[in-house]
Amino acid sequence: MLHYSIEGEGETLVFLHGFLESNSMWGYLALEELNFQKIFIELPGHGQSALTLDSENPSLNFFANEVQEVLSFLKIEKFSIVGHSLGAYVALILKEQNLGCQKVVLLNSNFWADSEQKKKDRLRVAEIAFKAKKVFINEAIPNLFGQAELFQNEIEVLKEEAMKIEPESIAYAALAMRQRKDYTQMIAEKPSDFFIIHGALDRLVTTEFLVEKTNSIFKENSENHLFILKEAGHMAHIEASIEVMEILELLLINR
Repeated sequence: MLHYSIEGEGETLVFLHGFLESNSMWGYLALEELNFQKIFIELPGHGQSALTLDSENPSLNFFANEVQEVLSFLKIEKFSIVGHSLGAYVALILKEQNLGCQKVVLLNSNFWADSEQKKKDRLRVAEIAFKAKKVFINEAIPNLFGQAELFQNEIEVLKEEAMKIEPESIAYAALAMRQRKDYTQMIAEKPSDFFIIHGALDRLVTTEFLVEKTNSIFKENSENHLFILKEAGHMAHIEASIEVMEILELLLINR
């Protein structure tokens, strides 16, 4: 079973970290202010969770099934999810498969399938994980920040943590993300359940493209579902932790 930890009491809020991360990422946010039972789950091959599946066809469905196993073990029937990047991809699958999944917050993430170029990039990541993992990590992590020069200490910590992940786990996750589905239609059917927090300096998804995609779903109500942080990149929980907490409180406490 995946490694997890639980804090607090009340309605259940599940936290799923991103690619090359672990539950330690949530330490940058003052989550004790949220009056929820918070369940932090480490995805396969990350943190203290082993990658237990060796498959020629990596899939995020495996990640989602493993998370669901934890929730079933804990007898959690209703829950909301905050997912960062990869974690949000997994959250969308859980939302599709589990009627007990209520709200989904996509933190520095998106809801469409990879472009052909992005699929090529994922394949390159899977290959380089075995050949030059350290080089890849040293290049990739600073680029996640909008202003990397302001977060050198945090970047070094993230690099050290990422280096502990086995090449097989990095490759599996990269190839699994490559196969992810487009969830535009699912969100369009019940937009009130979905929220997106985006860093304007995020190099992985441009603000202009994200706004265009979300406006087509949320229409005139977009401002209540898409929150753009001007000074953040892909690591908004570090770069704009106070603003992220304010948004989570707005979405989850004052709902």
